[in-house]
Amino acid sequence: MKFKFSKMQGIGNDYVYVNCFSETVADPNKTAELVSDRHFGIGSDGLVLIKPSDVADFRMDMYNSDGTQAQMCGNASRCVGKYVYERGLTDKTSVTLETLAGIKTLELNVKDGKVETVRVNMGKPELTPKNIPIASDKDRFIDEKVTVLGNDYRVTGVSMGNPHAIVPLDSLDGLEIEKLGPLFENNKLFPERINTEFVSVTDKNNISMRVWERGAGETLACGTGASAALVACSLLGLTGRKATLHLLGGDLDIEWNEADDCVYMTGGAAFVFDGEIDTDLLQ
Repeated sequence: MKFKFSKMQGIGNDYVYVNCFSETVADPNKTAELVSDRHFGIGSDGLVLIKPSDVADFRMDMYNSDGTQAQMCGNASRCVGKYVYERGLTDKTSVTLETLAGIKTLELNVKDGKVETVRVNMGKPELTPKNIPIASDKDRFIDEKVTVLGNDYRVTGVSMGNPHAIVPLDSLDGLEIEKLGPLFENNKLFPERINTEFVSVTDKNNISMRVWERGAGETLACGTGASAALVACSLLGLTGRKATLHLLGGDLDIEWNEADDCVYMTGGAAFVFDGEIDTDLLQ
């Protein structure tokens, strides 16, 4: 199966993007595994299909590097905004995007025909454990003790269309994320697995973060994770409702708007290269 693609990244969170207005991907789950392989494929955190939508300007279907489908990715949505504008699929600078986590609105900051940054309305945070989901009968899962490898961690659960566990630490130095990440991801508390954000608050306006994404492992950035982390830190009184999140791949500006209860994420997106692939050769 041959198709044309674009490799794009949003502060290091990289995906293979396919314009499904003109291309066809027959088995996206398997294809995501094949193209994501960084040795035998293209190399990415997953696969994103840009499709027509009956309810929005475009639809985004995304798949993790292990082939599982994900509900939403903030960094990918910014890349979709840049793609559809710069590749001539729209001339709008306010674009609606259908995802499995609902319809998101993208505000494109365009200069000289290029999208410099994208501001995404990530929607309202979900804090009810059963809706995240987390196996807890409490009204909220905020600053709760979770024991991993004999150590107690304080965890706050937030969904931004996909589930997140935010773990504040004094420092991220020496964090053994490859060891801790899978244990949080597959903990029995989280029936659909969990994305885990390890955060260290520098001050009220700055948060450092590393993320372990379910189905992908550690990634350089996660937009929904950064959004969830800001919400959690605000609820814990560690920050206000607006801060810059410093991730391995770069920075995101996150605001939890008090007026509409929605979280807004602003950041960049970039093309890496275009190509054509025959996935039959990767089998």
